[in-house]
Amino acid sequence: MMPSTGEMLIILALFVLFFGVDKLPKIARSLGMAKGEFQQGLTDSHTENTEADLERGGRTEAAAITEAAEEVGVEVEGKSVAEVEAELEEE
Repeated sequence: MMPSTGEMLIILALFVLFFGVDKLPKIARSLGMAKGEFQQGLTDSHTENTEADLERGGRTEAAAITEAAEEVGVEVEGKSVAEVEAELEEE
């Protein structure tokens, strides 16, 4: 059910009273940006990476490699994921 024109004017008047005229464009811009980020998150969540992460128990590839390295005893501090992965392949 859509609000009528009168109801929309009342809502707009309340926003002006609470936030002031200067804040309305900023609020609208931030709401638009939040909507865009939400849509981007929805798009990103439907990628192959998410499916692969779920197959690894909800962990990212980097987290899975780090966990495997710690189990074997490979030091991971200060190393990139590629370096840790290379050390794991050597062992």
